[in-house]
Amino acid sequence: MSDMTQVKQTSGLARRWRELTEPARAQWQVMAPRERWTAQLGLAALALFIGWWLLLAPALRTLNQAPAKRTQLEAQLQEMRALALEARELRALPPVPAAQALAALQAASDHLGGNARLSITGERATLSLNGVTPEALQAWMAEVRSAARARPVEAQLQRSNKGFTGSIVLALGGVNP
Repeated sequence: MSDMTQVKQTSGLARRWRELTEPARAQWQVMAPRERWTAQLGLAALALFIGWWLLLAPALRTLNQAPAKRTQLEAQLQEMRALALEARELRALPPVPAAQALAALQAASDHLGGNARLSITGERATLSLNGVTPEALQAWMAEVRSAARARPVEAQLQRSNKGFTGSIVLALGGVNP
C-alpha cells in the first residue's frame, strides 16, 4: 500500500472519528462544572470496573485455584513416579521361561471367559475382546505384565455399554511357542 493511500485512509478515519465525537464534545462544553465532575467520576468508576473485570479478577481467580491445581498435579506426579518405579522393577526381574510365560498368558486370558480369544504367533500374542469389562481388562493386563512379562505393543479398542471390544497385541519377549 502506498504512503499516499495510507494518508488518505488515516485522514478519512480521523475525519470520521471527529464526526462521531463532535456531538459529545459540544455537549461537554455546555455542561456545568458539577455535571462534568459527575460524568468524570462515572467514567472513572466504569474504567475501574473494566480494569477489575479484565485484569485483576482473572489473576485473582488463578491465584485462588492454584493450591487445588498444585495438589492435583502433585498427585499425578506421585502416580507417574510409582508407575516408573514399577516399570523399573519389572525390567529388573529375570526373564520368564517360555513355557511359564505362555501358561501365565493363557491362564490370565481364561479368566476373561468367552469374551476373549487368545492367539499366539511367534513372539506376538493377540487377544481379541468382545464386551470385556474395564475391571476385568485391567486385572488381565496386570497379570500378563507381571506373570508373563508381556508388553502391549498395539491396541485397537472401542468402549460400549457392554465393555471393551477390539484387540490387543502383546510382545512376549523371547517366547517361542
